[in-house]
Amino acid sequence: MKAILSILVLGLVYAAVESKESPPKVQVYSRNPGNYGEKNVLICHVSGFHPPDISIQLLKDGQEIKDSNQTDLAFEQGWQFHLTKTAHFNPSRGEEYSCRVRHLKNMKTYTWEADM
Repeated sequence: MKAILSILVLGLVYAAVESKESPPKVQVYSRNPGNYGEKNVLICHVSGFHPPDISIQLLKDGQEIKDSNQTDLAFEQGWQFHLTKTAHFNPSRGEEYSCRVRHLKNMKTYTWEADM
């Protein structure tokens, strides 16, 4: 009986550890150094989050970039997940590019910092 109870307690502890919420780490960058008027790829890499209830939008001046691509959801050790979303873009002076991430009920926007 003690062995069954011990196994049950260990299972509950394991489930509690595995279900721990982890907020996403977000990186927004371009494939190549950003130069105005030159084609490039905007990248939003989101990692280290749990559970996998997440959505990612790439934005130009606050509007969603429609022709974006997203990788399949993948997981890392410790049941943390990662995703990457990309879109081709051609930055112009005065435009703002960003990545909006919603994880569970939390939403945050991260702005691309052009290195021009």
